[in-house]
Parts: sequence; C-alpha cells; structure tokens
Amino acid sequence: MSEVSTDKKLKGKDLITIGIFSAIYFVINFSFMLLGGIHPVLWMLMPGFIAVFAGIPFMLMVAKVQKPGAVFLMGLITALIYFATGQFTLVILISMASTCILAEVVRMVTKYNSFKGNSIAYVIFSLGMVGSPLPIWLFKADFLAQITEQGMPADYVAAVEALSSNAMLIVLFVAPIIGGIIGAFIARGLFKKHFVKAGIV
Repeated sequence: MSEVSTDKKLKGKDLITIGIFSAIYFVINFSFMLLGGIHPVLWMLMPGFIAVFAGIPFMLMVAKVQKPGAVFLMGLITALIYFATGQFTLVILISMASTCILAEVVRMVTKYNSFKGNSIAYVIFSLGMVGSPLPIWLFKADFLAQITEQGMPADYVAAVEALSSNAMLIVLFVAPIIGGIIGAFIARGLFKKHFVKAGIV
C-alpha cells in the first residue's frame, strides 16, 4: 500500500524531512565544490558529479514529500547556505531559482508520484548548479581578474582561461543532464522498496 497523501499542504513533518535531505544534498554539493579548487576542469564538471551522487537524497525526498514546494525549499536552503558563506553569485541565484520553479512545474504536471516526472524534475534541478561556473563564459575578463585578485594561483587562472571554450560550455550543460538521469536510476536501484511503498511508478 502506498503512503501517498491527498493533502498537498506542507506540514511540520514534511519540513523536517525536506531539511534533513537538503542538508545531505548540501554536504554532497559542497564537497564537489571544494574539489573544484584542485583544478578548473573538476569545477566545470561539478554540476554533473553532484547530479550523480545527489540523486539519492533528492529522489528520496520527493518520494516522501509528494507536495508542491519541496524542491524549491531544497534549492532555497542550499542557496541560503552558500550565500551565508559568501559563495553565492547573481548568476547561480537566477539559475537555481529558475530550475527549481521548472522542476516544481514538472512535478505538479506529473502528479508528484511519477518516477519519470521526478527524474525529469531532478535533471532540471541539477542544471541549476551550472550557474556556478557559468560566469567564466558570461563575464570572462572580469571573472579572470576577480579570481586573480582573490589570490588564485596563476596556473589555475590560466587553466580556467584555456578551458573556457564553446565545447566545454556544452559539456557544462550536458554533464548534469546525464548525471541527473544516472543519479535518479541509482536511487531507484538502491531504494526500490521505498519508491514502491510511496507509490512512485
């Protein structure tokens, strides 16, 4: 028997669940953000890596909280933590907000209990993190000057400039799409009973 609720208003229990899985998501997210400091290519592939490994907390959260707002709150919590640590930019704010809204629309259209719908929502949600490296392409000269002023090593800055090609921009967007699909199926493979119990088909 499924645990699907007909009440679509978020309750205290739902908020706690969202908070717990958002914290797990942020730890995974931030871990790969730190790895990006080793080499720019890791930073540019970061949205894809996060998408693969964060599929479990995201998919379990949407299975347990089949209500509007869950994904938006996960994105908001992540954004607020990054903002508090000074790692947030206007570009990532726009990218995360827009993808969270689109992901919520997909979940609503697919009635919150579709694995396919939730997987698509996760792929869209994962694309929000492209806003972190995207300023390299949008504001290249200013961005390179900024990270130089912040004390980044000259070889790191040179690598960023060398990698900021059109081909890598395509990779930046494709990586979280592929990673999101893989992450969603990993979650279902490991926690199939949870999805069945929650009525996710």
